[in-house]
Amino acid sequence: MPCGQPDSGAAPARYVLGVDVGSTVVKCHVYDRAAVVRGSSHRKVESLYPRPGWVELDPEVLWSQFIGVIKEAVQAAGLHMRQIAGLGISTQRGTFITWHKRTGKPFHNFISWQDLRSAELVNSWNNSLLLKVIHVIFTVLHFLTGNDRYLAPSFLTFSTHQASMKLSWVFKNIHEAEEAAKKNNCCFGTVDTWLLYRLTKGSVYATDYSNASSTGIFEPFMKCWNPTLCNLLAIPVSIYPPVRDTSFNFGSTDSEIFGVPIPIMAVVADQQSAMFGECCFHPGDVKLTMGTGGFWNVNTGEHLFAARGSLYPLIGWKIGEEVVYLTEGSISDVGTAIKWALDIELFTNVDETAEMAQSTADSQGVCFIPGLQVSGDDPYLCASFMGLKPSTNRNHLVRAILESVAFRNKLLYDIIVKKVHVALRTIRADGGVSNNSFVMQMTSDLINKKIEKPANVEMSSLGAAFLAGLASGFWTDKEQLKKLRRIEAVFEPQKDSEEYRPAMDAWLQAMKHSPHR
Repeated sequence: MPCGQPDSGAAPARYVLGVDVGSTVVKCHVYDRAAVVRGSSHRKVESLYPRPGWVELDPEVLWSQFIGVIKEAVQAAGLHMRQIAGLGISTQRGTFITWHKRTGKPFHNFISWQDLRSAELVNSWNNSLLLKVIHVIFTVLHFLTGNDRYLAPSFLTFSTHQASMKLSWVFKNIHEAEEAAKKNNCCFGTVDTWLLYRLTKGSVYATDYSNASSTGIFEPFMKCWNPTLCNLLAIPVSIYPPVRDTSFNFGSTDSEIFGVPIPIMAVVADQQSAMFGECCFHPGDVKLTMGTGGFWNVNTGEHLFAARGSLYPLIGWKIGEEVVYLTEGSISDVGTAIKWALDIELFTNVDETAEMAQSTADSQGVCFIPGLQVSGDDPYLCASFMGLKPSTNRNHLVRAILESVAFRNKLLYDIIVKKVHVALRTIRADGGVSNNSFVMQMTSDLINKKIEKPANVEMSSLGAAFLAGLASGFWTDKEQLKKLRRIEAVFEPQKDSEEYRPAMDAWLQAMKHSPHR
C-alpha cells in the first residue's frame, strides 16, 4: 500500500520514526516498541563548496532528502503512515540558514558548521583587545561573586564551528538579510528549526534547548539567547526562534506532505541525541561518538561546568522540569580521515582497516597528523603524514591513521578526568568508527577503562525516536528505555597503557614538529 494513502482499516499507531540529518548522510529508521528497526532509508548529504573553505547545503535538496527517507523507510517497513505514533528529528549542530519571515524565502543556502568563511573574523576577535577586556571583567566578577555564570565569559573564545561568527558574517555581507533584520522580518534557524517550519508550512517556528545551546549564541546558565554576545556582534535578538523542550509536542506535519498528519514529538542536536540513545541518563555517564568527528560527552546532571580549554558546556536535553547538562570535547579527522584513505584506495572496504592495522606490529614510525589539535581551533591547520620511509606500506599508513584516533581519545579523556569534577561511570561508544575493533581496543587500553558498544551504533536516530516516544506515550519512562538497550561488545583493557608509550611519545613529537602547527 503506498505511503500516506488514506485507509480506514489501517492498524493503530505503534511505531516511531527517528530521523538523523547528519553531516554526510540523512537517515530514517522505523522503530517498534522493542526499539527494533523495522525499516530504514538513507541518502547522502550533498555538500556544496562554492569557494575554498566554504561549505553549504541547498535547503531544497535537503528538504527533498528528508521527506524522501521518511517515505522510503515507512514503505520498507511495510507500514502505513497512519501507524506512526510520532516523529523525532536529530540534526547536525551549528549549521544554519536565515529567511524572510513573511515570504519564507531563504537569504542564502545553509551555512555548514564545517564552513570556514568566518576564519578571519574569528581570528580578529580572538586576538582583539576588547575580548581581553571582557576576560578580565568577568574573571573579576567570578572572583568577587563565585558565580559560575561569570566563568564562561572569562574564557570566551570564538570558533569557526559556532554559528555566531558566521551569522555576523551574514549580516555584514548579505544586504537583504541585514535589511530584513532591521525591519524584524528575518528568521534564524538551525536545521531543526527550518525542518519544523517546512513540515508545518510555517505555522511552527521553534528550536529546542540542545540545538540552541550548540550554536555558541545561547546562554546555557540563563537558558536564553545571549543578549550581550548579540550586542557585541551586532546581531539583532529578534531573529531567534522560541526555545522549547527537547521531548515536546511541536505540532503535526501538514497532511499534504505524507497524506496524514504525523505528530512531531522531539527535535534534538545529534550528539545530545546519541547520548540519550545510549541511555546515558546519570551524572558521570560518558558517551564517545566516533563518526565524521569524535565527541566525548559527560553527563554532569544538574550542574553546568563552564568551558575550560578544549571542553565546553552544553544542555543535553530538557524534558519538563528536568534539565540535563553535558560537558563536551571534540576531535577532528576521525571518520573523515578514514574516508579519505578509502577514496585514495589505501583499502577497498572500511571493514578491512582493523585487520590491516593488526597485521603489523607498529606503524614503523609513521605518524598521522590530524587537521586540528585537541585543544585548539585553528582553521588553517591541515593533515599530514610524518615519518614516511621507502619501506612504508598501506598497512603502516592505515595503522597510523587509526592510532591517531586512539591517541587523541586518550588525550581528551585525560583532560576530562582532570577538569570535570564528576565521578565517571560507564563509557558507551557509537558512530561508524566504533565498529573498528582496533580503535576500540586501543582506546580501552590507553584509558584503562572498559567501553561498551551497542548492537546498533546509529544512536542519534535512536535517541530522537526515544525522545519522541516518551512525549507521545509510546514508551513510559527512561527506566523502560534502559531495558531496551542491547550491547554487542565490551572492550576491556588487555594491555598496559605504558606499552603504547613509545608510539604515543613519537606521535606527540610529530604533532609538535609538524610544519602545519
